[in-house]
Amino acid sequence: MSTQTTSLTSLRFPAEWEAQGAVLMALPHKETDWEYMLDEVRQCYHLILDAVTKAGSCVVLLHAPDDDAEGFLKDLSAKERVIPVSCEFNDTWTRDYGPIALERFGRCRALDFGFNGWGLKFASDKDNLVNLHLKDKYVLLPEQYRNERDFILEGGSVETDGMGTLMTTTRCLTSPNRNGGKTKEALNRILNERLGVDHILWLDYGALAGDDTDSHIDTLARLAPGNTIVFTGCRDVDDEHFEELLRMRAQLTMFRNAHGEPFNLVELPLPDPIYDENGERLPATYANYLVTPTHVFMPVYGQEANDRLACMTIRIPFPGHEVVPVDCRALIKQHGSLHCATMQLHKGFFNDAVAESFIADEK
Repeated sequence: MSTQTTSLTSLRFPAEWEAQGAVLMALPHKETDWEYMLDEVRQCYHLILDAVTKAGSCVVLLHAPDDDAEGFLKDLSAKERVIPVSCEFNDTWTRDYGPIALERFGRCRALDFGFNGWGLKFASDKDNLVNLHLKDKYVLLPEQYRNERDFILEGGSVETDGMGTLMTTTRCLTSPNRNGGKTKEALNRILNERLGVDHILWLDYGALAGDDTDSHIDTLARLAPGNTIVFTGCRDVDDEHFEELLRMRAQLTMFRNAHGEPFNLVELPLPDPIYDENGERLPATYANYLVTPTHVFMPVYGQEANDRLACMTIRIPFPGHEVVPVDCRALIKQHGSLHCATMQLHKGFFNDAVAESFIADEK
């Protein structure tokens, strides 16, 4: 389903691949769900930090007040690009409680939407204060901060092309445990008013086994430059996802952009099944990649053929980007992946002075 609304404001929801000041991450610690595999997941975080900082990006790394972040970072090759910020948080999936960028007349705002643990599934009281903390620490420019916490909206639940189109999933945004089960029509108005989007695409199909998020769009389909949608496909008729992802693909072929034109569709492979210690399938997906203005960081899962195909495929919509594979087998054990663990901080509201001061001190 596609819904056209009318934007009466100058608001613009910028795309992920546009100007970025930094990437927000949160270091797993012993009080999080990672406690039982802390060393393993921290090795994964080290890989992500190494890849992102070597590519030239800064990372704002949240860490527990009693955590030795400096010790964790000591052997990181570009540690001067990591800005540790002491902060309490419930979970490490910064994609869903980090600030969402919005532009108005070319000036950027950091929108702090409400987060309630993916529909009241998990505690989120500390996560909900993270953006306020970043503002108080001047990591986010205070004058650019906007409190929008009367509306629940997770960063992983929405995709935009930066030109007024937003793509999301019906299962997630109409969930009764998020915003009281609002209708699509009501949500269209809210998204238009808050983000300035005037062309909203509702994906009704696609659900991965083990997904706690009620089908976040960043596990299934992503908007990309060149009027493109990158999506998770399934070619194995015996796979439990086959029928659902086939329906999703069919719906994607019916989607039209704001000018009434069909999208170019680029299909990513589905990773071979990965299971937890109880035999439950985990929601591994290559669609959970992170894009910066120059790089695509692709989650990989130790599956040579699938990993290679995914990295080759993502070059189609991002031909000028360098593709960097990052082993995310540790992350998937807690039902998330690379995009979930990161959140871009738009250059317009990230305080460059903090980064410049920290880098100068490190040198």
